[in-house]
Amino acid sequence: MSKPKSNNSRTIIVALTLCLVCSVLVSAVAVGLKPSQVENARLDRNKNILVAAGMFDPASDTADDVAERFADFDVEIVDLRAGNYLDDDQLLDVGITDRNAYDASQATKNEALSEDLGENDLASIGRVPKYAKVYVKNDDAGNPEMVVLPIQGYGLWGTIYGFLTLESDMNTIRGISFYEHKETPGLGARIEEPKWRAMWSGIHSYDENGEVATGVTKAGNPKENWVDGISGATLTSRGVSNMIQFWLGDLGYKPYLDHLREESGVTLDETTNSIDAQANPKLDQKTDPVAVVASAPTVAGKEA
Repeated sequence: MSKPKSNNSRTIIVALTLCLVCSVLVSAVAVGLKPSQVENARLDRNKNILVAAGMFDPASDTADDVAERFADFDVEIVDLRAGNYLDDDQLLDVGITDRNAYDASQATKNEALSEDLGENDLASIGRVPKYAKVYVKNDDAGNPEMVVLPIQGYGLWGTIYGFLTLESDMNTIRGISFYEHKETPGLGARIEEPKWRAMWSGIHSYDENGEVATGVTKAGNPKENWVDGISGATLTSRGVSNMIQFWLGDLGYKPYLDHLREESGVTLDETTNSIDAQANPKLDQKTDPVAVVASAPTVAGKEA
């Protein structure tokens, strides 16, 4: 008795049907998880803002703490060249419909919202946004208590993204955090370690002449008001140094910080003289100056 012949058409139909069913299931799962992914990304960003501000303790704080504390920050869009905030009407005029959803990194892909740095690209980012999103915590009198500045620059293997926080004098560094990078684990990735980040706390950004006065030195070559580099991670350390110097410079946040100091009546000469000369914490120090404060969903004018 002869065997039945294979039906190629039926095999193809079954395979296509199986592929279609699997595609539908995968798509449904992806769509269903999208809100959770967006929420987790938002939570991670806000947590890193609080880390840079010294307002998050990973050992004890929760997502509710992040929400509650982040609600103390106002989200502002800054014209980097002019150094001033944009109001809602001005935002619409330049094509920004939602200050909370605005992504300065994505804006660098839009020629209308960014500028080519050419030879002035110290941080190796290609283009700089015309408008930056900053996070401001005001005191009870409505004056800036601290400001958190998004920063980015190229390290060894890719772009490093982080936040830099300045005190009310817009000169003293309160803290720094890094939330996305491709640096080598155990070497360049040590920029995330609390002990290394702690070395930035308390140093000043500018000298009395308004020149950027800090960065990262070569490992084992200490320099006053600079942070010691990470041994074995020279290119990463240099990348962080270039990043800091670019974003504190004229093409970064300097016009904005100068504007804030002018409004408050504080001069750089006063801020540099008020900072006590002290050695930076060593890399083997056992404490991380992370203050514990708190965070709640944002309201109008603030970012969730």
